[in-house]
Amino acid sequence: MYRSLFSRYLAAFLLIIVVAFSILVAVIGSMMSDYTDEVNGEVLSRIADKSKEYLEIEYYESGKSSFNQYVYYESNIIRRMMSTLAVFSDNSFIFVTDNEGIVLFSNCDDIEIEDTVNKDKMSEIEENGSRRYRSNNLDGLLPSECLICTSAINDNNENFVGAVFVCINSSVLDSFENTMIKTLVMECLWVLLAALIAVYFISERITRPLKEMSVAAKSFASGRFDVRVPVIGHNEVADLAQAFNNMAGSLAKLEDMRRTFLANVSHDLRTPMTTIAGFIDGILDGAIPPDKHEYYLGIIASEVRRLSRLVTTLLDITRIQAGERKFNMEPFDICEMARLILISFEQRIGDKKLNVSFDCDSEKMFVLADRDAIYQIMYNICDNAIKFSYDGGEYKISIMSKSGKVYVSVYNAGQGIAEDEIAYVFDRFYKSDKSRGLDKTGTGLGLYIAKTIIDAHGQEIWVRSVYGEFCEFVFTLQATHEPKEKE
Repeated sequence: MYRSLFSRYLAAFLLIIVVAFSILVAVIGSMMSDYTDEVNGEVLSRIADKSKEYLEIEYYESGKSSFNQYVYYESNIIRRMMSTLAVFSDNSFIFVTDNEGIVLFSNCDDIEIEDTVNKDKMSEIEENGSRRYRSNNLDGLLPSECLICTSAINDNNENFVGAVFVCINSSVLDSFENTMIKTLVMECLWVLLAALIAVYFISERITRPLKEMSVAAKSFASGRFDVRVPVIGHNEVADLAQAFNNMAGSLAKLEDMRRTFLANVSHDLRTPMTTIAGFIDGILDGAIPPDKHEYYLGIIASEVRRLSRLVTTLLDITRIQAGERKFNMEPFDICEMARLILISFEQRIGDKKLNVSFDCDSEKMFVLADRDAIYQIMYNICDNAIKFSYDGGEYKISIMSKSGKVYVSVYNAGQGIAEDEIAYVFDRFYKSDKSRGLDKTGTGLGLYIAKTIIDAHGQEIWVRSVYGEFCEFVFTLQATHEPKEKE
C-alpha cells in the first residue's frame, strides 16, 4: 500500500517520542516509588526511634518490675504520647509488643491486645535493633499491607523487652505515587501533543521541497525544463534543491544544444546533399551540357568528401567522449611538428602574402601527448588562422615553456571573433560567419574536437580576439624531457 514519505516520517517521529516518553514515565515512576519509600521510611524510622526512647526512659523511671506491667498501667499516658508522635498521617498507627511478640498496646482498632507478631520477625528485630518492611502485613496481623518501621526496646541492662511498630498503609503511598505518575503522564501527553505539532510542521517543511522536486522531475520528463524549485534556508534540503535547479539548468542547456546540434547537422547534411542531387539531376535530364559534366562532377566529389569528413569527425568525437579512443601518450618535439605544419601551408601563405613569424623558446621542446591528436588540433587551428587572415596580414606561431607546461599560440591579423561570440567558439558546428559564406569547406567541428582532445589530455585551450583586428588561439601541453635514444 502506498504511503507517502511525509506519513512515514511523521509515524517514525511519533513512535520515537511515544517510546521515549513511555521509558521516561517508567523510569521516573520507579524512581519516585523508591524515593517515596525512602522518605516515608525515614520519617517512620524517626517516629519509631522517638517512641523507643520515650518508652525506655519512662519504663526505667516507672520502677515497674516488667515491661508488660509498665505498659498495662501506663497505657493512657502511652496512648497520648503515641497520638502526639503519630501525626504523620491519618492512615499511620503505632503498636507495642513484648519480647515474645504479644501486642501490649495499639492505637489501631484492627489490632487487638494479645495479638501476636511472628517470632521470626521478633528475632530479626532483637538481632538488628531495627527493621523496615515494605508492603508487609506481618503474616495477617495487620488489616492491609503497610510500610513498617520497627525499633527494639531494651531495659536498663540492655535486655530486649519489646518492640515498637510504626506503620502506614501502603495504599496511601501507592495513591500518592499514582497521583504523581498521572500528573507526569498528563504533562508528557501535553509535551507529546506539542512535539507532534512541531514534528508535523518540520516533516511538512522537509518533504515539501521533495514534493516540488517530484513535480519538477515529471515536468522534465515531459520536456519542460523551465521549472525551478524554491530554495529555502541553508541546510541539506536547500542544497539538494539548489543542485536540482542547477541540474535543470544543465538539462535545459543540453536540450538547447541538442536542438542546435540537430539543426546544424540537418543544415550541414542537407546543403551538400541538395547540391549533389541538383547537379546529378541536371546531368541526368540533360540540363547540364556534356562539356560541363566534368566540372560539376568535381563539385559533387568535393561535397561528398565534405560529407565524409563531417561523418568521420562526428564518429571521432563520439569515440573520444565514450572513452573508446585511447590516446598514445609519448614524448615528441612540438616545435618540429609546428615547423612541418607551417611548411605544408607554404603555398596558401604565399597566395595571401602573409607576414609569417615563428618563435620557440628553444630549438627543441618536448611534450607528453598523443602525437596524431595534437597534430590534428594544430593543423586545424593553423588552417583557420590562414583562412581568416587579411591579405598581407601578420601570421605568428609562438611556443614557450613555463611552470612545467608548454604554451602553443597561433596568432593572425584578421576579422577576428566578436566578443559576444567568443563563449561559443568551442561549441559544435560553430562558425564565425553565420551564413557559412566564407568557410564553405569546414564542418564547424574542428575547434569543438580540439577542445575535446585537449580536455582529455587534462590541459586547457582558450582564445583572445579583438573584432576587426586579430585572433589568437592558445593551448597548453605537459612539458617533458627529450627521450634518450635507444642504443
